[in-house]
Amino acid sequence: MNDVAPLSPLVVPDAHWPGAYLVRKDGADQSWIDPAHPEHLEFDYMVRIGWLIDGWADACGLGAGDRLRIVHVGGAGMSLARWVAATRPTSAQIVLEPDAGLTAAVREALPLPAHSGIKVRAEDGRAGLDAMSDASAQVVILDAFAGGQVPASLVSAQFFELARRVLVPGGLLAVNLVDAHPHDWARRAVAGVVAAFDDVCLLAESSAFKGRRVANLVIGADQWPLPLDALVRRAAGAAWPCRVLAGAGLRRWLAGANPFTDADAQPSPPRADGELTWYG
Repeated sequence: MNDVAPLSPLVVPDAHWPGAYLVRKDGADQSWIDPAHPEHLEFDYMVRIGWLIDGWADACGLGAGDRLRIVHVGGAGMSLARWVAATRPTSAQIVLEPDAGLTAAVREALPLPAHSGIKVRAEDGRAGLDAMSDASAQVVILDAFAGGQVPASLVSAQFFELARRVLVPGGLLAVNLVDAHPHDWARRAVAGVVAAFDDVCLLAESSAFKGRRVANLVIGADQWPLPLDALVRRAAGAAWPCRVLAGAGLRRWLAGANPFTDADAQPSPPRADGELTWYG
């Protein structure tokens, strides 16, 4: 067991992985970081976002280590940003994290590598993205929580139109949502993605579609075809296999849900006490 003392009230050692740390806020583990191995993603949903990025990059003809321009809406411990910096050095990354105190605690306890290319802005994700130029990012990742919930302002149809504007033609949007069956909230959020993008897929554990436990739902979206065959192979061969919904299967899951608008958007349902879902 790792009995190292916490580095801050927000950054605590992983009791089962010496040298690794968890960022905890709002009663949930929001990030996992091993500073010696930033290429390792521990949370399953982050692994799936990694599949999306690598599969998309390969389909675009980009090499395994080629530079990317990425915007992260939500930061916490910056696990995905650190992963990109380790696997695709020289990538230019902007992290929009409004909680400046959290960022300061994380950077003091677990400093970013020198010349990481990661720039953190203490800005709300919606406002920060709105200030960006058209076609300025190749990838936008939405993985943001406030009070343990995905903010309403980040799941409306208008937000996803904004993400499309910031992306280059054929750029990738990756989204981490949390909800429990029957997914009434998530269906409306995903319907907003479908309205803004031509090709959309959903990745989640099979149990997420049946039980009432809050689970992570990872969404991939593009104006060009997504690498679905590669994603299905990765999902089937993973240590924790998951399902990929796209096309007719995704339409059946959506069941005619209407997108949220800025006027009626709601945050994701609150996490139940004791819920072990990993948040971003």
